Amino acid sequence: MEGAALLPASGRVVAISGAGRGLGAAIARRLHAEGFALALGVRDPVRAAAHLPLPGGPAVTWHGYDATRPDTAASWIAASVAAHGRLDGLVNNAGILRKLTFEEGSEDDLDAMWQVNVKGPFRAIQAALPHLRASGEGRLVNIASTDGKRIRDPSAPLGYAMTKHALMALTHAARFAGHADGLRATALCPGAIDTDLIAGLVGATPAAGRLKPETVAEMVCLLLRLPNQAHVAELIVNTRLEATL
Repeated sequence: MEGAALLPASGRVVAISGAGRGLGAAIARRLHAEGFALALGVRDPVRAAAHLPLPGGPAVTWHGYDATRPDTAASWIAASVAAHGRLDGLVNNAGILRKLTFEEGSEDDLDAMWQVNVKGPFRAIQAALPHLRASGEGRLVNIASTDGKRIRDPSAPLGYAMTKHALMALTHAARFAGHADGLRATALCPGAIDTDLIAGLVGATPAAGRLKPETVAEMVCLLLRLPNQAHVAELIVNTRLEATL
């Protein structure tokens, strides 16, 4: 049906943070296979490129990005546009989890998560927004979590949930900021993903029931290809049965 077809991947450029390993690497592999050109933001571009070879096909560039260094978000986005001539999508994937509850951890842990999980995406969106608007079909995917939708139980990582709730608010603000120019933003909220991020985390879904990184990467690929007529503000994919998620 006219107007409902998926957007092409070819010719479109997507920036991904934290693409060197785990979920970010799975997203990069999937989008590269789909035909997107990639501008990957990582702490150590040389090491990451060696660890995640993406030979042939669409152009791939690696750029320095460290959410703990405020200036690197703007420089990563600027370098991406300089290398590719445009920017059509941004995937804020980089994130950290530290145990912080009312009884455990310290404000240093909260500050570290706030810096990486909230302020990093804020800065990247701020830098990318003019280019995503100019695309006319700009796409923003923030990797949030089911922990950004509720406090599951007393074992839930409170500090992490606080930052993911903030990322949800940031996503909705971006939706309004760019909607008139074709920007569509989604908070992707997966349950437990089988990566090192939740290794040893008390209360997490057992390994056999976790999402595979490749499964989540497929969701990201679809969100980037949906037409402007498809508005997906939040995509929640739980790994357990809960009353409202």
